[in-house]
Amino acid sequence: MKARTKSSTKKRISAILLLFLFFTSYLLYNIFYLGYVKHDYYKEKTYDQITTTSPLPAKRGNIYDSNMKILATSNTEWRISVSTRDIRAAEKKDGKDYTKIISIGIGKILSMNTDKLYNKIKNANVLDVTIKKRVEEKEYRQILSFLEENDIEELVFCEAGSSRSYPEGTFLAHALGFTGSDNQGLYGLEYYYDDTLSGTDGYYVYAKDANGNALDTEYSDYFPAKDGCSLVTTIDSYLQTELESIIEEARVNHAAQNRVCGVVMDTNTGAILAMATTSPFDPNDPFTLDEISAQKLVESGLVNGTEEYNAYKTSLMQTMWSNKVLSETYEPGSTFKIITVASALDFGAVTARDTFSCSGSCSVGGWNIRCHKRTGHGSGFSLAYGLQMSCNPCMIAVSERLGADNFYSYVKNFGYLEKTGIDLPGEAGAIFHNEGSIGTTELATASFGQRFKVSIINHLTAISAVANGGKLVTPYIVDKIIDSDGNIISQHETEIKRQVISESAANTVSKMLIEGVSGDGGAKNAGVVGYDIAAKTGTSEKFDILDENGNSYLRIGSTVAYATDSDTGIAVIIVVDEPTSEVKYGSVVAAPYVSLFLEKALPYLEYKSTSDSQNVTVENYVGMSVDAAKKKLSEAKIAYEIVGKGSVVLSQTPSANTEFSAPVSRVILYTEKNNDSQIKVPNLVGLSVSEGMRLAVNSGLNIKFSGGTTAVATDNIYSQSIAPGEMVKRGTVICIRILTTDFED
Repeated sequence: MKARTKSSTKKRISAILLLFLFFTSYLLYNIFYLGYVKHDYYKEKTYDQITTTSPLPAKRGNIYDSNMKILATSNTEWRISVSTRDIRAAEKKDGKDYTKIISIGIGKILSMNTDKLYNKIKNANVLDVTIKKRVEEKEYRQILSFLEENDIEELVFCEAGSSRSYPEGTFLAHALGFTGSDNQGLYGLEYYYDDTLSGTDGYYVYAKDANGNALDTEYSDYFPAKDGCSLVTTIDSYLQTELESIIEEARVNHAAQNRVCGVVMDTNTGAILAMATTSPFDPNDPFTLDEISAQKLVESGLVNGTEEYNAYKTSLMQTMWSNKVLSETYEPGSTFKIITVASALDFGAVTARDTFSCSGSCSVGGWNIRCHKRTGHGSGFSLAYGLQMSCNPCMIAVSERLGADNFYSYVKNFGYLEKTGIDLPGEAGAIFHNEGSIGTTELATASFGQRFKVSIINHLTAISAVANGGKLVTPYIVDKIIDSDGNIISQHETEIKRQVISESAANTVSKMLIEGVSGDGGAKNAGVVGYDIAAKTGTSEKFDILDENGNSYLRIGSTVAYATDSDTGIAVIIVVDEPTSEVKYGSVVAAPYVSLFLEKALPYLEYKSTSDSQNVTVENYVGMSVDAAKKKLSEAKIAYEIVGKGSVVLSQTPSANTEFSAPVSRVILYTEKNNDSQIKVPNLVGLSVSEGMRLAVNSGLNIKFSGGTTAVATDNIYSQSIAPGEMVKRGTVICIRILTTDFED
């Protein structure tokens, strides 16, 4: 019995020892496995559990114009918050009502209701309560002083952040775009160059205890933020301001229903000097509709808050944001005739010596296609005349000689079948006939810019190739990228894609266009006194919107023009979409505004005057004897009038260095004090040139012609520089712009 018991005891002890050895081995294995094999894994897990990170946002780069004027910048602002747990612990410990102290002090600094702020903090069931998300530096400094004075720095937290601002408001809005709530680019340059502008955020890593307090350990580390780079654009603020003002004037004067846009390009480099669309939004507040869009929403009759209302508002907002120059396509109309003629001349299908005829219409593929001049342009006229007078039958004949396949090849070479590659988002592609499917009718209508669509930037790029001698360049809007220290990271170099036509063909077309503007061509309204302007007007129908009878009734009026000076050139296009004024032709709704822009731009860019002006500059006659002044005026063939009986000129009207039209105006010399009389300015707009000049001169005003290079007596006065009814000194110069309204295109 004792032997069995002893044997059983040994077995139990052996089993226990084996079990102990098994668990000891298992434990040692796991210690080895966890301590050596999985060491890095569990170290990282432990690191994650005891550490936290605090972000250090990078500063977004600035956007500048070509003269380093800030167009977009980032400002530091602070989020002010409180720790409710720390406040309650401090109140329990010190017996003070810190909630009240904070509510009154910070509420006063931030102009907030202290009672509401008190209740917000007191009744919060979260650990972190935001008092205000965006606090500017002045208020932030005041809050820091308040916290220090009351020794409560550990109860209130100020977290630095960044916000985007656009100092010039709506200026260049469609090209700049804007950023979202997370400071990410959403539209325009902000979107296209988001990675370049945004930089790399940094962060601070620190260890924390169970109560969330920071620990000074080996796990603390600092990773500095890398600020974003800045963009230096090609935009000239003066030209941009003028363009924005001028296209808005066009929109108002012609009641354009679908916005007006314009773009200005350096023809040799492709640099965009100005780009604008009417009714711009404010990128500082991009989700608020502009005045015109807001009015459309009101007039829709939709009920606020309904699904239809919200959908329409979203649609209006997206349209408001869109850059019309890039994102929309249109039928270029007669402005495309430049490309048709240039292509045919380059291929050798026509020459400048060829003659054409127009009876007012022609039959093509069973369709009767009319010319804008219903009575026709006659027969035996030149190619230049056909282009200048915008003759459709002439263009049809030119395209027939060129042939469909060759026509398509030139359209492709001019870049219409590809995007320009401009460094802005949202560029639309062309809608053109498929290769091999261009029949006689399609070729005919395409020859004068109808029944296909292109983007405005694409069309201007192609026209610029004619202006610069045949080279197709890539348009661009960012010239340089610089770092936060101003060092140049990269700089744009002119990209010439290809030579699309010969320099000879390009120069021939330019000469034709210049002669049309300076002579009696349809683009004369785009002219500028003293400069050679090559221009073409166009009016196209919108066939995708028809009336109840299936007829197109909406029009797009446009004008493209360019001028060259030594080794540089500037091209501009203005497009008026859906004008509702009585006359809708591009020669009326767009050409005068191109003229107005170039009249300001060319002297500013120091382009040389190339022809004699109708105007003369008045000298300074004050202080001269009357006899000496009369002699100088007579020699200059300027009419004059002496007021008073003195022998010395005391004052004059117009003043020195003023321009006016010598043949019809006069200088008034005053030889006695207090002799200058006031007159009331008459309304000259709408009168013929001869009637307006007669009325102005008889009223005692002097005249200065502006705009086109010639003033025909039967032309109409389009605008006057001094408003009717205003009182001015007798002899004051009034600037009048001339408009030819009897030309369709």
